[in-house]
Amino acid sequence: MALGAVQEETGGGLRQRVAVPRVPRAALSRALAVPLVIGVVGLLPGYVLAQPGTGVHDTAFWLQLALTVYAGVRLCAMVLTRRRRLVQGAFWLFCYVALGIAPLAQDVIGQVPTPVVGPRSDTALAVSLTLIGCVAFDVGALVARYRPAEPRRPRRQALVSRRRLWLLIAVAYVGSALCIVKLGGVGVFFSSRQGISESVQASGLTGSGGDSHVGSAFIRGFGTVPALLALLVLIRWMTLSRAARRNLPAIVALAGLAVLNVIVNNPVSNPRYWFLTVVFAILFTAFPRSPVVYRTALVTGVVAALLLFPFLDRFRYDSGGYHPVQSTSVLEPLTLKDYDQIGMFANTLTYVESGAGHSDGRQLAADVFFFVPRSVWHGKPEDSGVVVGRWMGMTNTNLSSPLWAELWLDFGPLGMTAAFLLIGHAAARTDTRYARRTSSTARSGSLAAVVVPLIAGYSFILLRGPLLQAAGRIGIGLVCLALVTTFEDGRKALR
Repeated sequence: MALGAVQEETGGGLRQRVAVPRVPRAALSRALAVPLVIGVVGLLPGYVLAQPGTGVHDTAFWLQLALTVYAGVRLCAMVLTRRRRLVQGAFWLFCYVALGIAPLAQDVIGQVPTPVVGPRSDTALAVSLTLIGCVAFDVGALVARYRPAEPRRPRRQALVSRRRLWLLIAVAYVGSALCIVKLGGVGVFFSSRQGISESVQASGLTGSGGDSHVGSAFIRGFGTVPALLALLVLIRWMTLSRAARRNLPAIVALAGLAVLNVIVNNPVSNPRYWFLTVVFAILFTAFPRSPVVYRTALVTGVVAALLLFPFLDRFRYDSGGYHPVQSTSVLEPLTLKDYDQIGMFANTLTYVESGAGHSDGRQLAADVFFFVPRSVWHGKPEDSGVVVGRWMGMTNTNLSSPLWAELWLDFGPLGMTAAFLLIGHAAARTDTRYARRTSSTARSGSLAAVVVPLIAGYSFILLRGPLLQAAGRIGIGLVCLALVTTFEDGRKALR
């Protein structure tokens, strides 16, 4: 280990250099640095630009190229950083793929997954505002990272209560069992998402007329979130505690939860973004301190998102309703589905400018108070993607509404920029807390070591939107966390 030098004040006011160990940058960073930057920032965008197509090189195109390069540089910085920045890494991974490479390919080929109803100038404005939001996120993160040093005050750490953990495990088993029974048995979870939807309708969980999805969303959220959260806590406990690895009830509970998660959280019956959340959360809970796992996950995430993610839609329909992607180019699937975020942001801008105006926070209020039924809250706003999709005249309103569009719809350009400043600041603070809670001296019962990987994985859903669809699982997760959280050390917390 290399030695560094630190200046320290002496009693007479002089400074004295003291040799201290310096943590070197991992060897993987040096090995990856040059080829990663060249590949992500240069070769991949260059390959996209070299594809044949009918796209025009207008203002929107050059702005899109600038956004792609900027997000690529920031993603490389996240991969090569000395610290593991899970939330920021997930943010830049999403930006590079969904807001960078994919829409750049759409511009070059001249084909979009969702119609853009407004003029090309609205697309240029959408790309500009997306870039502004990314820069604001960066500024907020820098402010949090380089804020003036303050004297540390002892803070109570959020820990997992030993006794109430078993209550969460019981809730997970009951919730998953209820979900399996209500939806028609284990076999349904290995058929297709279409099969799940048909089981939900047959069970009567959609309410009268099939328009209300509150009941089905609650059953599915109650069946998936507690099982995942309990599994993560047990994985963390087993990884760090010898006593846990000798605890037979804990081992049996872990094995059972692993089986339950294979059933209720598998990629066949769940949206791909939720399965991505499950993978990220388990990976970084099991390997919280491994720089190799962290960097490999981000780099592999780019490849998987571009090459595999569009084809995982195979499980959306049964064999009769599935139509495989027919393409002659590796980039063509990026223009057919999934990556409509820039286009939907442009449509949101056109929708606002058409006379609808900004909602002044009403959409966000509906996201926060998602649990209030429409029978009580008359005029409760619908999903932003649904609102814009209906205005566009789309028959399929299951459209994305990226966070940039959500914030613009609510608060306009200034509010959107300010929100991304706060989000970047919060992301950096969260990553710092995660690094502290996963250090060699960290407690096995640290709640942040479990929650931050879950936040990083779920951020893909939040960034894609709509927020109202994502709010249900967040609410159930918060209830589960409140169930097991304690601020008292000693025997009451996991050790």
